[in-house]
Amino acid sequence: MKMHLLAYKDCAILSSQQLRKLSEHKYSVYSASLLDPLLQPWWNWLVRQTPLWLAPNLITIVGLILNIVTTLILICYSPNGVDPPPRWTCFLCALGLFVYQSLDSIDGKQARRTNTSSPLGELFDHGCDSISTVFVALSACISCQLGHYPNWLFFQCFCAIALFYCAHWQTYVSGTMRFGRIDVTEAQFSIIGIHLISAVLGPEIWLTKIPIAGVSWNYTILVFITFGYTLNVINFLKMFTQGGSGKNGSSVAVSISKPHIHMYEATIVSTLKQQQQQLPQGTSVLSPSIPLTLVVLPALMIAQKSPQNIFTEHASVYIMAFGMVAAKITNKLVIAHMTKAEMEYLDWSLLGPALLFLNQYFNCIVPEIWLLWFTLAWGTQDLLRYCAQVCLEICQHLRIDLFRIPYTPKGASNASVGSQSHFGADKNGGTTHRKSKSKAH
Repeated sequence: MKMHLLAYKDCAILSSQQLRKLSEHKYSVYSASLLDPLLQPWWNWLVRQTPLWLAPNLITIVGLILNIVTTLILICYSPNGVDPPPRWTCFLCALGLFVYQSLDSIDGKQARRTNTSSPLGELFDHGCDSISTVFVALSACISCQLGHYPNWLFFQCFCAIALFYCAHWQTYVSGTMRFGRIDVTEAQFSIIGIHLISAVLGPEIWLTKIPIAGVSWNYTILVFITFGYTLNVINFLKMFTQGGSGKNGSSVAVSISKPHIHMYEATIVSTLKQQQQQLPQGTSVLSPSIPLTLVVLPALMIAQKSPQNIFTEHASVYIMAFGMVAAKITNKLVIAHMTKAEMEYLDWSLLGPALLFLNQYFNCIVPEIWLLWFTLAWGTQDLLRYCAQVCLEICQHLRIDLFRIPYTPKGASNASVGSQSHFGADKNGGTTHRKSKSKAH
């Protein structure tokens, strides 16, 4: 394959075996979300208004760009999360997140509507989500003035980034992506609510004291979000109670114990044999922890030991810089799962954090802010070039276009959207199993 001058690597990133496995990949998702069923009528109506010539991936990327732009506007007015941003910037963030959430929810519907579903759609969707997670978490912290509590700001942002990674780690282990009752959709609408409160009452409202408790209102947000994080961590840890065999005798979670049968119902059990074939055989269930540790641990150490208070003074740049690195390793984890391959531990995106760490070791011979901006620039270009080349390789293998439907969709109909009442088929053309007993048509 002839490589472009700006290609990420001179040779192909994905091997022929990985591309073959990718072609065989089937998206599987389990959802118990509280809000998804309520939002289905809105999503179904919205996709019916979408032109048939509009490619699903183009829908996703437009939503992501709007989400990023509105967040960057907010960051410009409050880069450290301390200065109260104008109310209209908070409203823009709420609008941008709502648009992204809506468009992200109809891309799979549009793919089925135009008969253009492919594994690339799932990869592209999760790739955009990995970037959006960074900006959504950061915008929420700025909107409720968490910059006054730098340690809490760090905790909230990196928890969001780590939990998104863990969701795909769980998928890498089980072969099925699982959404709990309080998960992504609920978190997104909670953050939209935070932005709207800041837009109506002003961001300063979060710093006022609660009369009885004697703490500021943003502490209530911290408690609420931390509770949601805890639920997700509990669900994630349950995956390690499943049996199976992997490298050096470790579990790859290919079977479900009896207590889990009662939890997930028979529909999950019926897919076990298929999942076992999809798993990256011979890989340790703990192997994805290494790349995550190489991002989060240096981020914590550099922030705590910085003589120039680099995180406190430049919180937004810091979160975005390490967020791009985290997005890169998350994308590699998604690719490893979809291609049934072992995940690589080291990555060039870690160059920036490594330089920041070494600079502190040698008493900051280079101003930390210079290296922080380098980390952001390097991580961003590394992520974009990597994703671009992977997408082009997959497009060439599947003989499809990334942002264009090169033919008139055959058999496309609006009725096919409305008939999808099983909620897993509404994302990336996969199949879902729900706790609820709603009838699938």
